[in-house]
Amino acid sequence: MKLKINVFPKNIYKFMNKRISTVLLLAVSFLFVFQNCSDDYDDVIHLRTTNEFIWNGLNQYYLWQKESPDLADNRFSSNASFQDFLSAYSPENLFEELRYQPGVVDRFSVIFNDYDVLEGILQGTTKNSGVDYGLKRKAAGSTEAFGFVRYILPNSDASSKNIQRGDIFYAVNGIPLTVNSEGRLNPSGLSDDTFTLNMADYDNGNITPNGNSVTLTKTVYSENPVFIKNVHNVGSKKVGYLMYNGFYTNYENELNDAFAYFQGQGITHLILDIRYNSGGSVNIATKLASMITGQFNGQIFAKQEWNEKRLAYYNAVNPEALINRYTSSLSNGAGINSLNLDKLYILTSKSTASASELVINSLKPYINIIQLGDVTTGKNVGSITLYDSPTYRKENVNPNHKYAMQPIVLKIVDKNNKGDYQDGISPNIPFIENLANLGVLGEDTEPLLSIALSYINTNGRINLYTDAKVFEHITDSKNIDGIEKGMYIENPQNINRE
Repeated sequence: MKLKINVFPKNIYKFMNKRISTVLLLAVSFLFVFQNCSDDYDDVIHLRTTNEFIWNGLNQYYLWQKESPDLADNRFSSNASFQDFLSAYSPENLFEELRYQPGVVDRFSVIFNDYDVLEGILQGTTKNSGVDYGLKRKAAGSTEAFGFVRYILPNSDASSKNIQRGDIFYAVNGIPLTVNSEGRLNPSGLSDDTFTLNMADYDNGNITPNGNSVTLTKTVYSENPVFIKNVHNVGSKKVGYLMYNGFYTNYENELNDAFAYFQGQGITHLILDIRYNSGGSVNIATKLASMITGQFNGQIFAKQEWNEKRLAYYNAVNPEALINRYTSSLSNGAGINSLNLDKLYILTSKSTASASELVINSLKPYINIIQLGDVTTGKNVGSITLYDSPTYRKENVNPNHKYAMQPIVLKIVDKNNKGDYQDGISPNIPFIENLANLGVLGEDTEPLLSIALSYINTNGRINLYTDAKVFEHITDSKNIDGIEKGMYIENPQNINRE
């Protein structure tokens, strides 16, 4: 009998159970002679079942399933050839092997060997020193890199140390920062629980070591993404300013409270600062858009485009599951505080990604968006969490391991099916932060905020000048400590093993 591995995964398990039962009977017969072999066999069984989960999950849900040869529906002629293939890989290597052009087309799918860590990251909880930093290349074509502090998290280890926004570091634990030819950061100690930053001065565009250092220790930290909210008076205009650094479900009440504050202040304009926001929950992005507006309740905010298998399934079973609509309520049923704005000013950088870009792209058909800053990352795809369970949800999870996948499974588009911003979203007013003058976040003298306020005050008649030296962006702390440029669907409807 020819077995279709991907379509009937339960048959695989039934077939495997027969094989396992037979081998186990033989193993029991020789238990006392081959005890070590039995232990090795258990390891193989666990490896195979883990790898089955990886293959089957990607075969059903991976956005580029048809483009990945080893995920083809007819890839294996028998269960034996399927198992031989799985046995050749560790879980991490198998996941990497099955991705479609990793780093080029698929830049964002990840796998974790501990789903507790993955879940924490998705909610903004990581082992964190409290220093949010960016990493840049010293010069075009150079392998030398350096870091700069973007902000310090309150009540973190860094908040008690002599380090602040704008500080520069050139080495970690005495080892200079470098990147390889692909722009990937070489091992530098930044992922260690305790590390020392070797500091430098910014000297007319040069990074000059100054002999100072700061030792930092990571602790488990939950970041409130509502980092700054205040109001600026510009002539007769009251301008709300919100620096929002992550779309985390656990902080939707704090986000709603920020908009209640803006309501109470009677703001007439809003500046949304997402220059350091690398994304998060699509659900929260939809609610943020609903708070900014309010007049489009029930209308389409965004649409999801899955692979052919999943699109056919959703269209047959529940087409509404593919649509994200403006809403008037939070997850707990509380009402959303909406501003009913028809114009929004957004501050961006190379680190602005995924759910942040979703807000920009999907609001544009409804209201006027004025974007100031740098071109965004260009992540128009989203992921879901897959557990090794009968439903791929976190219920009846395989007790033999804690692997979970966060693969890219969908593309996000606006109500008009536009979403081709994989090269980033370009600003109306280009501006790259000057490392010689980063300013204090939230103050009206901070350069990028100052430009936005001036734009509002003059109705767009501004003279923009900067002589800042431009350095190539490499990565940032959110990518090193968490999921790279994450945008995800929580509790997707109708997810299961078919």
